Amino acid sequence: MDIVWSRPLPEGASPSTVTVSQDTAGRWFVSLLCDDVIPDVAATGAVGVDAGLNSLLCLSTGEKVTNPKHERRDRAALARAQRNLARKEKGSANRAKARLKVARVHARITDRRRDHLHKLTTRLVRENQTIVIEDLTVRNMLRNHRLARAIGDAAWRQFRTMLEYKAGWHGRTLVAVDRWFPSSKLCSTCGALAERMPLHVRSWTCRCGTVHDRDVNAARNTLAEGLSVIACGGGVRPQRESSRTGQSPVKQEPPGVTQGIPAL
Repeated sequence: MDIVWSRPLPEGASPSTVTVSQDTAGRWFVSLLCDDVIPDVAATGAVGVDAGLNSLLCLSTGEKVTNPKHERRDRAALARAQRNLARKEKGSANRAKARLKVARVHARITDRRRDHLHKLTTRLVRENQTIVIEDLTVRNMLRNHRLARAIGDAAWRQFRTMLEYKAGWHGRTLVAVDRWFPSSKLCSTCGALAERMPLHVRSWTCRCGTVHDRDVNAARNTLAEGLSVIACGGGVRPQRESSRTGQSPVKQEPPGVTQGIPAL
């Protein structure tokens, strides 16, 4: 059997643990645990990140990262494999083969998603000393059955997990802004607050004359709020469970968050 190395071992390293495993797609993996030193890479930038579905991420710099939609790209192949599995007799050898084909499609989707997120998070951590994100409750957002599949495919929780441990590796500052902060409705130029901002509105004009891209504006407001959290320690409140407070799992802004901000 051919062995494919994901990366070379650190020079002079001796593995302390070797773990052999097999996934549901029938692939074998050998994981080697060894000590390594991550070199320090200086960075001075700060970036705000707004997660979305049209664009996977929108940065405060104005850059938008395209959403690859890995599950959607392989949805037809997955459906064919699942229909083929459903037609096989339970306990038969053909059903075992069909189940393996379904698992391989799932594995391909997972591998592509993980690879893309690794490259994206590594780049953000290497280029910026401070990274500000929203404290999204993905579990609650998945209750929206119209968007659950797209949200799961975007893997926002996995993106945040990768950012957290990579920021720890490189000594970066990762700030999670309160999810109730009205980042989309605030004008990043004058601070005015729009009364309503439905999801279908992708751009809007403030009374100060500034034309905003919804996602870029949200990323800039997220960055500003995160920097104020670092400087003053404000802007973050304990997380609230929607099941106990009666709040919708979709992000909203209660009156207390926007008190004192002029509304449009």
